[in-house]
This record gives sequence, structure tokens and C-alpha cells, in this order.
Amino acid sequence: MKVIIDSAIPFIHGVLEPYSEVVYCSGTAINRDVVRDADALVVRTRTHCNRELLEGSAVRFIATATIGRDHIDEAYCKSAGIEVASAAGCNARGVLQWVAATLKHIVKQEGKTPSDYTLGVVGVGNVGKLVVEHARHWGFRVVMCDPPRYEREGGDFLPIEDVARQADILTLHTPLDTTTHHLVDTKLLSIMPHDAIVINASRGGVVDNMAVVNSSHRYAFDVWESEPHIDPKTLQQALLATPHIAGYSQQGKANATSMSVNALARYFNLPLTEWRPTEVSPTTPRLLSWEELCETIDKYCSIEEETRALKRNPELFESLRNNYAYREEYF
Repeated sequence: MKVIIDSAIPFIHGVLEPYSEVVYCSGTAINRDVVRDADALVVRTRTHCNRELLEGSAVRFIATATIGRDHIDEAYCKSAGIEVASAAGCNARGVLQWVAATLKHIVKQEGKTPSDYTLGVVGVGNVGKLVVEHARHWGFRVVMCDPPRYEREGGDFLPIEDVARQADILTLHTPLDTTTHHLVDTKLLSIMPHDAIVINASRGGVVDNMAVVNSSHRYAFDVWESEPHIDPKTLQQALLATPHIAGYSQQGKANATSMSVNALARYFNLPLTEWRPTEVSPTTPRLLSWEELCETIDKYCSIEEETRALKRNPELFESLRNNYAYREEYF
């Protein structure tokens, strides 16, 4: 068996070698020639797994060490008999803490308290539900939009237009697909309060970046259209800007790698279905007060420093991302 692995995936070196031939490659260098005789791929978002890459190859299984799957042509994979596994939920607490750092920055900068804000959460899945739970605990008024969950469960989910009209801060936690591409566009922005802030830590294409740039709204982005080649004006006007690292925590990365290895092991019947990196301790979830958050979050997620680094050297987007020092999840 032969496995191609994105070389930027941590903790995985040496794990599969006793059971297969392993080739490590940068995500953008994984091409048709590389995968031709491979049985499996372990990738990140930088590898587009589509017909162009996969047709004529021996690939039977793809694990993506990410929550997102929009870099994978799932229709083609299904037609070709290729099984796909993702690491859904792996870095939810890492993203939560990035959002927490962003909220702290906004509230402190404006000299207010959480109770002065209505927070709109769009997408209440693995990440969004944590944001809702913690934001309510901190004192924000929270309104939610999640059409799939509303269809399944009912409850107090609102249409996105109603959330947009009420939200002083709108935070996005949806996958990117045909229904969410440019979910935040000129039309939606026009019904939001003129000084509302858009937070995006989901996928760049969920927001029409230029529509936000040309509006009165401020924004904090971790993900960008056309990344890593992001629009200079979009970057420079951002309130906060980071290079797609919201979920880059030690625990999130360990979760993603273990979920990928476990899924591959189940598919190929290898004795690694319970494997997990031993060098990273799992997070102990807890609710902390707003006061404690404000006192501690900068130590773990220095979002202002990260913003300065990206704005100074936008051409280093990929380098800043690939060499990021993974944060510790502490709540």
C-alpha cells in the first residue's frame, strides 16, 4: 500500500510507515504524477482532490485533516468509488478561542461590555454551538441562523435576514457550498446596522470580500477569497486579519491527525483505529468568566500581533500559516 501525505500535517511522521510506503509532499505539490500509484491520500485544503488530480490513479481513500471539504470534488470521488473522510469538529475549540479573542478586541476597543451587543451566529454546528454557549455566558445577546438544523429540529433559529438586521456583530461558521457561497453579499450587508462587524472564520467564499470592503462595515477575517493571494485592499482595511489559522491549536491539530489516521486505518484494516498523538493532552472544557477571558486570552491567541504580522508581509501568507506556533486550548 502507498500513502501520500501533506508534509505540513503534524504528528503523523512515522505513524503509517510500519504498514505502508509513505511519501510526504507539500500540499500544492501533490499532483497527478505523485498520486498515480497511490492507494490513499492524507491532505489539507491546499490539495484540490478532483477529476484532474485523481482520474486514472489507484487512489481509493482520501482523508482530509480539516473540517472543510470544499477542496474535494465529492461527486467525482463518489462516481470513482473513492471514499472520503474529514476531521469535522477537530478544531472547534481552537476556532472558539480565536473568536473569543476577536470579541474581546472589539468590546475593549469600543469601551463597552458584552451586554451592549447582539451577536448573530450563522451556522450552529461544531464551532457555532460553542460560540453560542460561551457568548451567552459572557453576556452577549445571541441570535442564531442554521437552516439545516431548523429543518431537522425546529427551535429558535431565525432566517439569516432577521439575524442580520439585529446583529451588531455577525460571526460565520458554515461550510462552503453552493448554498453558502457569498452568503454575506451586498444585499445582506444593506440590511445590517451600518456599523455592524462581520467575523469570518469559516471559508473565504462565504463572504463576498469586495462587497464588505466597499460597505460601511468593519470586518475581522481569518479566511479570504483567493487565499493565499489575498486582495491588498481587503487586507489593509480589515479590523483584524490572520492567515487561516483560527483553528490552529495543538489539540485541534492532534485531533485532525488522529481522526485522519483512524479513518484510514478503519478503511484499510490497520491496527491504528484508536491511535492518537501522545505529545498533546486533550482539552479540559470549562466556562470562564468574561473578566478571566480578557485577562488571559492574549497570552494564548495574540490576534493583534498576528494582524500586524500579516499586514506587514501579506506575501508571506503561506509561510505564516505553515510555520504558525500552534496555540494551547485552555477552555
